[in-house]
Amino acid sequence: MKKQCPVVKNELYDLDIVSIGSNGEGVGRIDGFAIFVRGALPGDRIKTRIIKAKKNFGIGIIVRILKNSKDRVEPICPVAKQCGGCSLQHLSYEAQLAYKENLICESLVRLGGLDDEYVRSRSESIIGAEEPYYYRNKVQFPVREEKGELVIGFYAKGSHRVIETKRCYIQDTYNEVIVATIKEFMIKNRIKAYNEVAHKGLVRHIVVRKSESFDKFQVTLVINGNKVPGMEVLTKELMDLDKVESVSININKEQDNVILGSQLTTLEGPKYLVDNIKDISYHISPLSFYQVNPKQTVKLYDKALEYADLTGEEIVYDLYCGIGTISLFLAKAAKEVFGVEIVGAAIDDAKQNAKLNNITNAHFYTGKAEEMMPKLYKEEGIKADVVVLDPPRKGCEESLLKAIVEMGPQKIVYVSCDPGTLSRDIKFLVANGFKLEKVCGVDMFSHSTHVESCSLLVKE
Repeated sequence: MKKQCPVVKNELYDLDIVSIGSNGEGVGRIDGFAIFVRGALPGDRIKTRIIKAKKNFGIGIIVRILKNSKDRVEPICPVAKQCGGCSLQHLSYEAQLAYKENLICESLVRLGGLDDEYVRSRSESIIGAEEPYYYRNKVQFPVREEKGELVIGFYAKGSHRVIETKRCYIQDTYNEVIVATIKEFMIKNRIKAYNEVAHKGLVRHIVVRKSESFDKFQVTLVINGNKVPGMEVLTKELMDLDKVESVSININKEQDNVILGSQLTTLEGPKYLVDNIKDISYHISPLSFYQVNPKQTVKLYDKALEYADLTGEEIVYDLYCGIGTISLFLAKAAKEVFGVEIVGAAIDDAKQNAKLNNITNAHFYTGKAEEMMPKLYKEEGIKADVVVLDPPRKGCEESLLKAIVEMGPQKIVYVSCDPGTLSRDIKFLVANGFKLEKVCGVDMFSHSTHVESCSLLVKE
């Protein structure tokens, strides 16, 4: 017979926090049942009030901290506790890195079925950021009306209520100038913000991307309509800012949580933002995926190249290749690289980026990785020596993993943004003839619970 949760809603309890949950909550236990408390840290002893009591867990809030964790620090951002963007700003950066390194290892053991001692012996020290603030090159500001006031900022934790942010400490400060220009224009011209409940109003999001190499910005307004009244005036005001390179409109009339729609019009300036990663240049459109932390991206790609250990004679598959960021890195050290990506616009960018860098041994294909890769191997006879995987958060389709196992490359380099799906996929690969040789975390998302990693698997 299952035990009931031993806590009662609205009651107070003393609780020792022992770990961090997947969303940054502190986790303690009462009679073996997990209690999740936002804002609590391992090492804290707190007085908590239970706000939800389920059969197998409880959710509490901090009433009072009885004893501070040695790793607790004061957040630099005044709205860090309300904003949903940074869930770990109250944890010292050294402790954040230790948590993320351990998270990868624990996932590989608990979800990947690997031996703990074996995993720890294969785990390299996480690669931290020299500057864990002001690192993001892309920001997506929701635009809403709160209590009759136009608000531009970020969603509050666990909701779609927008918190006004005068400054975001993980974004470039120049975004403040861009947002202020748009906000002033909207107020002056009575342009309505989007209401997602009523599905009315016009401006949904402001999306800004920065070229780290050239200190230029690409501005995109996402709208629930066909045009913005007086947009030519706003476009001129934005283009008059010394660092704005281009202005675009993106139309998204769907009633969902997807930020960008498929219809994009560049109003002024180039359609692409140009950025460099080391000695390779990239054209980045507003709809393209591009890593958000430029300095850490170099370290991540260097690690992938190190694990691939190319001699110049290898055939490489780069699956989920996006705009070819990793592909072009690899192409300089490989015989040939074949990139596959489901988003056609990204493949167009990848081909353009290959031409831009005079790289002729990188070939790109539009399609699902699990469908295109078997075609390249079975129908065109292209067998890869090395497979590089960089899937979205949901990981790889099992059909793709089966096709990779059937082809039998000597190495798999797996770049992942989710330790859980990474571990699930590695479990399958280990069960089918590969072994985990190395794994290394890279902190791409300081002050959040997210962590990127790079793993090397070799054929046994």
